[in-house]
Amino acid sequence: PDVVKTVTHETVTQEELGGAITHSTKSGVADMAFENDVEALLQLRRFIDFLPLNNREKPPVRPTADTMDRPEISLDTLIPANPNKPYDMKELIEKVVDEGDFFEIQPNYAGNIIVGFARMMGSTVGIVANQPMVLAGCLDIESSKKAARFVRFCDCFNIPIVTFVDVPGFLPGTSQEYNGIIKHGAKLLYAYAEATVPKITVITRKAYGGAYDVMSSKHLRGDLNFAWPTAEIAVMGPKGAVEIIFRADLGDEEKIAERTEEYRQKFANPFVAGARGYIDDVILPHNTRRRICRGLSMLKNKQLENPWKKHDNIPL
Repeated sequence: PDVVKTVTHETVTQEELGGAITHSTKSGVADMAFENDVEALLQLRRFIDFLPLNNREKPPVRPTADTMDRPEISLDTLIPANPNKPYDMKELIEKVVDEGDFFEIQPNYAGNIIVGFARMMGSTVGIVANQPMVLAGCLDIESSKKAARFVRFCDCFNIPIVTFVDVPGFLPGTSQEYNGIIKHGAKLLYAYAEATVPKITVITRKAYGGAYDVMSSKHLRGDLNFAWPTAEIAVMGPKGAVEIIFRADLGDEEKIAERTEEYRQKFANPFVAGARGYIDDVILPHNTRRRICRGLSMLKNKQLENPWKKHDNIPL
């Protein structure tokens, strides 16, 4: 703090400048912070237990009493009827994975995206999910970097990636644009495109525009892409799209409402994307665990080689 005051004339405390809370909530330098060393060691053991010993081995498999075809009826009512109302994506994750055991990484940084480890059929998977309760689940600079780093980590250590999507788009605004949202968003796009591990995606509600693309879509070599019946896969939300397409009718509220409803009927469902091959199947929410487990079993021995190169050229 003394050096900072001399150089930049800022008054800051030791904790504010570089403490555990600062680095685990604001800068993202530290993934997690704990109350004491005992808790830290216990959580570190839990973390290490998800990982293979090195990058040439498969992730460890632990025995589980949780059956792969367990239905979860409560998921059928998880999505609120009002499309603007949030719900907790962690509830979905914990109900789908083995025994509700989810180890979240960076829980206090960029809360609009959730990343962490869990098990399906006893084997480790990496989970990436939008969180509608923070910034409506929009992707921004911090969340793109957080998820990209996690996806690359999973790819390094042969850990399959399961992605839950509810994303209305990239966060708009000058602060995001001036700080390079396009370049930082491309890191996540690149990470998913380059990953050769099994990739399974489930779209629960909104998947709009470029953000739909970035979240492990079919276009980024997604192996299995599922959608719930509530999924909306389109360029943007019905109202915004209609106001652009039918700009000439903007004064006529009745006509705009009619066009919005027409757009909603046509695109606010997963079937148009399914007809074009971008979605493999529309699944009932309570079957989500069964379908992911079946997909992971099918993709267990997936082999995919990227073109040879000395090193990749991620957009830094």
